[in-house]
Amino acid sequence: MQRWRGLDGVPPGWGRCVVTIGVFDGVHRGHQQLIARAVAHGRELGLPTVLITFDPHPASVLRPGTHPARLTTLTRRAELVAELGVDAFWVLPFTTDLARVAPDEFVHELLVDRLHAAMVVVGRNFTFGYKAAGDVAELERLGQRFGFAAEGVDLVTEPLGAAASSSTVTFSSTYIRASIAAGDVRAAAEALGRPHRLEGVVVRGDQRGRELGYPTANVDCGEHAAIPADGVYACWFHHRGEVRPAATSVGTNPTFSGRQRTVEAYVLDADEDLYGARVGVDFVERLRGMDRFDGIEELIAAMDDDVARTREVLGL
Repeated sequence: MQRWRGLDGVPPGWGRCVVTIGVFDGVHRGHQQLIARAVAHGRELGLPTVLITFDPHPASVLRPGTHPARLTTLTRRAELVAELGVDAFWVLPFTTDLARVAPDEFVHELLVDRLHAAMVVVGRNFTFGYKAAGDVAELERLGQRFGFAAEGVDLVTEPLGAAASSSTVTFSSTYIRASIAAGDVRAAAEALGRPHRLEGVVVRGDQRGRELGYPTANVDCGEHAAIPADGVYACWFHHRGEVRPAATSVGTNPTFSGRQRTVEAYVLDADEDLYGARVGVDFVERLRGMDRFDGIEELIAAMDDDVARTREVLGL
């Protein structure tokens, strides 16, 4: 898959293609359905599929001082869409200038002049251009004017709970962020189609875990990462192509009056120097909240139980 960045990222002489547009943070099941539709059209037409995404998140530019929790890094996003068959991943820096571009100018400059789009596939709720004035109907109208087809794909919804057939949930990045913030990583995984993953670099912590017999990898996930609610989780730990079970603590270590919120993964049956390594942590299930214990023995007993339950949850 080709990866482009910036308005001038499209290679010279690029021919016609099928295009899909969106932030695609999380590449969740709704995104997957949309991307699969675009890829299918591309294969039917014998054309490559281009996915346009934005960085930073448009909300952080349109509403300064805010930034939605990030579900996937750009690198992870690119890996996931490549698995779905996308041929080119185009990252557009989202700026105030881009936000002011009128819908017809957005379509003419990006989709027509640069990409020579034959078809554009977007979500049914897609909006674009200055003050989000463009929608799917406008995209279809502009497609007739500029010579490309446009299609809006319905959002993915499912019944909410086994007995709530009349109530549904729409899989969206907002819903997934809310599930993660509440510690409901199972609900997030259901909407994502896989466990929620945090990625980052292992940094030095206070090394209390090692003193207690549970050495942990303190993962610095960077700014704006969607970190689950405080607690202990059964996880899968990714490092250099290997996947291992881990009991992961999220929080401030209240037993030791901690103040800084950390993500610390105890990798089961392993003890290696991971400082400086880039790793991934997949959150499978929340085991308990972040409790404050009266003494070290009580804490170690709880950690013993966390490890045992992690093995059980992960089927080990």
